Amino acid sequence: MARAAPYDRDAALDAAMTLFWDKGYHATSLKDLEATLGMKPGSIYAAFTSKENLYLLALERYFEASRSSVRRAMAQAASPLAGLADHLRGFAKLPPHDKARQACMMTKTLIDTRTTDPAIVEKARAYLSAMQQEFSACFARAVAQGELPETSDPDRLARRYLANISALRLELARGASPEDVHALAEDMALEIEGMRISAPAP
Repeated sequence: MARAAPYDRDAALDAAMTLFWDKGYHATSLKDLEATLGMKPGSIYAAFTSKENLYLLALERYFEASRSSVRRAMAQAASPLAGLADHLRGFAKLPPHDKARQACMMTKTLIDTRTTDPAIVEKARAYLSAMQQEFSACFARAVAQGELPETSDPDRLARRYLANISALRLELARGASPEDVHALAEDMALEIEGMRISAPAP
C-alpha cells in the first residue's frame, strides 16, 4: 500500500491561512484546499481533523503573526506613541501585492461566520480583543513614560486605534489611491503624535 506523501505542517497552515483569508470560511471548498495544500482529502482530515479545525488553526496563525509583528515594531520604536504612529503610516507603504492590503482576517471572519459558526466567531472575537489589549498596553506605557496624561484611558484609546486600522485597511481593500491612503494614514498618525504632552526620553 502506498504511503501518503509527507507534508510540511507550517507550509500547509500558511497556505491554508492565505486561502481562507482570501475566500472566507464558507466560500473555501475542499477542492480549493486540496489544490492549495497539495494534499488529498484523506490526508487533510488526517492532519487537521476537519475544515473547521483547519480554519481555527489558520486563524490562530494569523493572529500570532499579527501580534508578533506589532510587538517587534513597538520594541524598536523611540517611544510608544512614535511606534503607534509609525504603525499607522506603515499601511500606506505596503507594496501593491502585500496581503495586508485587504481587510483583517479576524474581522472578515466575524462577518463571514457571525450567524453560522459560533466556535469560529468566538475565537475571532477573542483574538480581536487580544489585539486591542496589545494596543492598550502601548498606550499604558505612553502614560507611564509621561507621553500621555495620567488621566488617559488606554482601553478607550486602543478601541479607537483599532477602529482606525480597520478604516485604513478598508480603504486599501476598496482600491483607494495611494495618495488618499497616505493622507488618511498621515492624519491618523499626526493625531496620535498630537496627544503627546512631553518629548520621548532620549
